[in-house]
Amino acid sequence: MRHRTVLEYQRYRWLKVTLLILLVSIGGYVWYTSPVGRYGGTLMGYGLGTLGALIILLLLWFGIQKRRFRANSGNLQGWLSAHVYLGTSLIVIATLHTGFQVGWNVHTLAYVLMLGVIISGFYGVYAYMRIPELMTENRAEDTFDSLVLKIADIDREAQRLGVQMPDNINQAVQDSIKNTRIGGGLLAQLSGRVRGCPTDRAVALCKSSVREIKGDAAKVNTDLYAMLLRKQKLVARARADIRYKAILDLWLYFHVPLSIALLAALIAHVIAVFFYW
Repeated sequence: MRHRTVLEYQRYRWLKVTLLILLVSIGGYVWYTSPVGRYGGTLMGYGLGTLGALIILLLLWFGIQKRRFRANSGNLQGWLSAHVYLGTSLIVIATLHTGFQVGWNVHTLAYVLMLGVIISGFYGVYAYMRIPELMTENRAEDTFDSLVLKIADIDREAQRLGVQMPDNINQAVQDSIKNTRIGGGLLAQLSGRVRGCPTDRAVALCKSSVREIKGDAAKVNTDLYAMLLRKQKLVARARADIRYKAILDLWLYFHVPLSIALLAALIAHVIAVFFYW
């Protein structure tokens, strides 16, 4: 049976709810007339603004409470589905609330921040629907810890073989063992690559030395080369695993601060409307 995503929760329950809300909002906007035109200060504008503010507060509350829902995966899926669809509906509701009027003020700032939160949320939906699948394919039957253990096992055997080789190869092997890095800073994690990786250099050196090394050392070099190739692949998989985790976490560095800024701007917007407008 095909796994259903949060977007399909309960046969698209929250998509249907959202479409109903949008239908009522758009219908009310079109139906309502005011002698001063359409903008946020009309009765319809206040209604749409209140609806949008309530949805924003609900979604912010979910962001705080979602860890509690993990005890019940059904509740979590339902809230995630509502989060996605109701969040998307804000594009229409908030735009109708503005009456398509924007300017250099706190009201437009709240609107722009809201769009930023929604766009970053779209990225989060994509990441959480796509990245876990890529992580599973990359790991195969392994975990990150087991990949690291396999690399350590190869390092021990490579060290034993390296001492039987010429100094330049042995030094490259030792450098590979001591200086190969997995992870690092944010940019290194996101790229999944390390320029001038010691393991890559050791592999290249063993490969280029095939014709130069003769006798028993040639057999050792062949075994060492095969071993370093396995390490190279394991290191690449470990780096890819960290890269996928970094991609999953990256959107939170934008989504959460933008959400906090949106809450502050929303409060300022409401205060400005009711006390200074």
